Amino acid sequence: MAALAPSRAPGARAADRRGRRWPRPSWRTLGAALVIALFVPPLVLLVSGSLRQPGLPPPLTPELVPDPLVTGNYAEAVDLGGLLRATANSLLVAALAVPLSVAVASLAGFALTQLPARVTRAVIAASLVALMVPVTALLVPRFAVFRVLGLTDGFVPLVAPALIATSPLYALVYYVAFRALPRDLYDACRLEDVSPLRTWWTVAMPLVRPVTAAIAALSFVLTWSNFLDPLVYLYDRELFTLPLALRSLSTLDPTNYPLFLAGAVVATVPALVVFGIAQRRFLHEYRGPGWLGR
Repeated sequence: MAALAPSRAPGARAADRRGRRWPRPSWRTLGAALVIALFVPPLVLLVSGSLRQPGLPPPLTPELVPDPLVTGNYAEAVDLGGLLRATANSLLVAALAVPLSVAVASLAGFALTQLPARVTRAVIAASLVALMVPVTALLVPRFAVFRVLGLTDGFVPLVAPALIATSPLYALVYYVAFRALPRDLYDACRLEDVSPLRTWWTVAMPLVRPVTAAIAALSFVLTWSNFLDPLVYLYDRELFTLPLALRSLSTLDPTNYPLFLAGAVVATVPALVVFGIAQRRFLHEYRGPGWLGR
């Protein structure tokens, strides 16, 4: 009697006719494929548009490989728009604001886990209310404060929001991550007479590295793409950040789309690099106990 074929387990790998086994795609793989399908086509069109010949009208249909292929738009955009100096200014602001935002948000989130439950609920409610306040509603009072202090036309107003973690959302995300850690860790630190600051740095922070990577990436993108604050506070062209430089480039010749798209590519690359580095943390197969308790 022929032996019955064993039934395939739910987690078994699929095999082809040659006997090779292929891993079944996980939900992370499917999610990454969906993100690629949504965001890669606009990036491809952005790059292809930056390689078109200046002066030509936009094509009626998507043109993946322009004919002729012009690479001089990038050099001209950097030269006319001052993108090199603007990129350096944006990198300086991000280098100051991102670590400060991560430090303040993580400290605030850790402090919420150590406070009494009643106080924690009140702070969380206040943070949710603060999230609903439009940023533009605070623009005039903030400008008045910085003008009285003589801090306009500089980078201080651009970095100052990092002193309050840039957004209350970052502190709440850290709170959820720290709260998901075993309570015994904090109790053991108290028994060993470890200070709260040392507990935050040596015990809690290493366990929430994926969250730190995500918050750092979000903070970088928010700082990198900030247009309103530089427009209000910066007057000297030498201090312009990249969004302001792109705006100036677009006003030189509004019909020269390839030149402006070349500048947009220059502004997009750093954000893609940061997300590429961060995704190694929050798309990794094993996330450890610090990924919101999973």
